[in-house]
Amino acid sequence: MIAPLAAVPDVPLEQPVLVFAMAMAIFLVGPLLVKRLGQPGIVGIVIFGAAVGPGALEVVEHSDAIELLGEVGLIYLLFTVGLEVDIRGFREAPENAALFGLASFFIPFTVGTATTYVVLGLDIWAALLLSAVFASHTLLAYPIVNRLGVTKNRAVAAVFGGILFTDTLALVVLAIVTGAVEGELTVWLFAQVFGALVVLFGAVWFVVPTVSRWFFQSFSEESYFEFLFVMVAIFAAASLAEILELDPILGAFVAGLALNQLIPTGGTLMNRVEFVGNAFFIPFFLLHVGMLVDPGVILDGLETLQIAALVVGIMLATKAAAAWLVAEIQGYTVPERNVIFGLSTGQAAAALAITLVGFEAGLFGAPILNAVVLMLLVTALVSPWLTERAATNLALEREAGQGDDSAADPNILLPLSHNAELQQRLLELAFIIKGDRGSSPVHVMTVVQPDGSIPTEAQVAETNEELEGLAAEGSAAEVPIETETRVNHNVASGITQGAVEVEANQIIMGWDAASTFRHRIFGSIIDQVLERTTLPVLISRLGHPVNTTKRIFVVVPIGADHHEGFYEAVHIAKRIAASLGAELQVLVVEGSAHQFEQLFGLVEEDASAEFDELDDWGRLLPTLEREAEDDDLIVTISPRRGDVGWHDELEDLPKRLAEMPPESFITIHPRQGEPEYDRQYLRLE
Repeated sequence: MIAPLAAVPDVPLEQPVLVFAMAMAIFLVGPLLVKRLGQPGIVGIVIFGAAVGPGALEVVEHSDAIELLGEVGLIYLLFTVGLEVDIRGFREAPENAALFGLASFFIPFTVGTATTYVVLGLDIWAALLLSAVFASHTLLAYPIVNRLGVTKNRAVAAVFGGILFTDTLALVVLAIVTGAVEGELTVWLFAQVFGALVVLFGAVWFVVPTVSRWFFQSFSEESYFEFLFVMVAIFAAASLAEILELDPILGAFVAGLALNQLIPTGGTLMNRVEFVGNAFFIPFFLLHVGMLVDPGVILDGLETLQIAALVVGIMLATKAAAAWLVAEIQGYTVPERNVIFGLSTGQAAAALAITLVGFEAGLFGAPILNAVVLMLLVTALVSPWLTERAATNLALEREAGQGDDSAADPNILLPLSHNAELQQRLLELAFIIKGDRGSSPVHVMTVVQPDGSIPTEAQVAETNEELEGLAAEGSAAEVPIETETRVNHNVASGITQGAVEVEANQIIMGWDAASTFRHRIFGSIIDQVLERTTLPVLISRLGHPVNTTKRIFVVVPIGADHHEGFYEAVHIAKRIAASLGAELQVLVVEGSAHQFEQLFGLVEEDASAEFDELDDWGRLLPTLEREAEDDDLIVTISPRRGDVGWHDELEDLPKRLAEMPPESFITIHPRQGEPEYDRQYLRLE
């Protein structure tokens, strides 16, 4: 007997596989369609979510599973926001984030409270809570600024840091209002909220980095374990916030801040975090927001539309006023002002959650609830639209001022040996130097010396197999890698010839300090490369995973500033520090700390630095032994023998550094003979 055809599924869909397939289709088709209309892709997910949700076509039920994944997506989104905050910039100028956060909250909150109290006739507690709803903001348009690469901009960083103030204040208002309605508005309530915030920030900020550093050092070779560890940290912090009766998004945001400097931009782990978030978790959050929207509220009577128009109008006007005020005080450009306005207008499930609490407490009626839902729909369209245009102009401003491509996008040659752990760490260093700013590949090369005991073809085949594995690492980090195996009796000759052919402008080489000293400083191969090329060469010995670096000690000998490749070498050191979020501790040997502080300040790339001067070479090693720790990195700017800035003490320095506790150092040998090339690294006036 022929089995009957399966019945057509009833709607709304309840089968988990069908619902999941529908969600994946929306994540794929929604952004592609709206992009053709010139709108940001994330708007498509929100619109499709509203269309298939219970408020419209009712194709998909707004089930507990979607609510769970939506909440997880919001938590993950706030974590990535914390991860992208420019911690160095925040530390140097926390007042920028505080100024924006306080202005963006209190201007809408004050105006909104007065207006809703007078115009809508709400009591004071209801007016305060409704104003707190739109005084906060959710970074709906975060994927846009992340895609356009402007997350490190000073204004965008202020918004990211400002959300810490706006959302914390909104949640504090929620706790106070609900306590007042329940008759518990006491000093103890204020102390309880403040104490919970202190515990959350203290626990996450001090525990997560310590445990993370230990884990990354112990399991650095298992990258998927690193990602799973990050997931545990995110949701453990969010769970702690819930236990403390705070919103879990605050815990996730603080976890992002805590892991900020341990997940460097451009690295494999950062790429995995962004990929999973952008492809899965954040789209589920946007779908969840869309399904919360009920298009039918437009037909729900004139009262709802009037309240919605008032709320949206107050929110947009006051957020614009806050953006203008902050921009005037801080001297932001027009695109910077517009991008903080666009980002701060986003509202989502957090706003709805506060509204639902007010509705259940009897502070709001159905018209207020529906008006807030309508506000979510409006801001889901307006915030990405405004941000897309402003951030695009901001990205164009940045690109116009970057100068020569080689400064922003170095073309790196990475000759590798057969030490697997060394290969991984050198590759990660190359990713960190490149960051996320360019498309030039990392050229990974291995030079095979013919060996009579093993057929050359077999050696080449084995090497090619190893290089394919490294190319996969590059794919995971979204950094293009080109691999090549060369056959040459002289390894140094093969490396330098390869550098010419791929038009490299930097060479990174690893050094095994345990190898026998056969010639000069590093051994025959490296020293021959230094003699045969004028390119900057970075000789690296990485005794710990580079992403766990806390500080970078930069050793600068007197006279190095007169070398024709000095500014490029400084740029490399500052770029590594900026990518890792590490602080620079510059040690000037037999020179003026003030003079080199000025010279470092001339070089493009922002990195916080302190400068000390040592009056003789004899103080260098004792100073490093006393101050450097296991997670620090030592970078030496070392001209080649006979160049300006060379000192005989530099010859034995690598061997001595290899014996010190950090066991991690990079010796930068600056470029020779191209003074005009060096000037591209100076700041534009």
